[in-house]
Amino acid sequence: MRKQLATAALLLAATLAANAQTPGTRPERQGIVVKQDKTQESPRLNPVQDRAKRLSDQMARELRLNGYQTARLRAINDDKIAKMAAIEQRNAGNQKLINEQCDAVCKERDQELQAVLSNEQYSDYYDSRSTFRKYDRDYASRSAKVNSDFVKSVQNPSPATGGAVIAPSRTTPAKSGR
Repeated sequence: MRKQLATAALLLAATLAANAQTPGTRPERQGIVVKQDKTQESPRLNPVQDRAKRLSDQMARELRLNGYQTARLRAINDDKIAKMAAIEQRNAGNQKLINEQCDAVCKERDQELQAVLSNEQYSDYYDSRSTFRKYDRDYASRSAKVNSDFVKSVQNPSPATGGAVIAPSRTTPAKSGR
């Protein structure tokens, strides 16, 4: 009986080890290089979609949405955040006009969410609208500043502040031979 158990355990261990060493079915696990599809947008490169996703995640958590509601919320926020980002870009510098037009977009979102959320969830959403709006604005301003700083650093590369100087490492002539 002991020999049979030992043999079964050995067979099981060998099978598990063989399966662990077998490459997966995904191309990158088989050593095949997969070219990136340049026609599809990358989430890293699309700050509007990232902004909408972060807001949707926050709203879904706080409002305790189910899967269907979360999917609908994401679609609604993708559309509304894209509209608000276009408004912000088109009217840069005129905060009053941006606020007026973005408030109209937020009212559209309110109407669409009323059809998706339960009465209790919509009441919670309605009470927290200013919090969600502030969360979205804060994220948008942070990401805009980061992007702006990056663009400036690429357009005008300069040495770090604090006394850093770009110069030869040796300021005195080297002594020649003995």
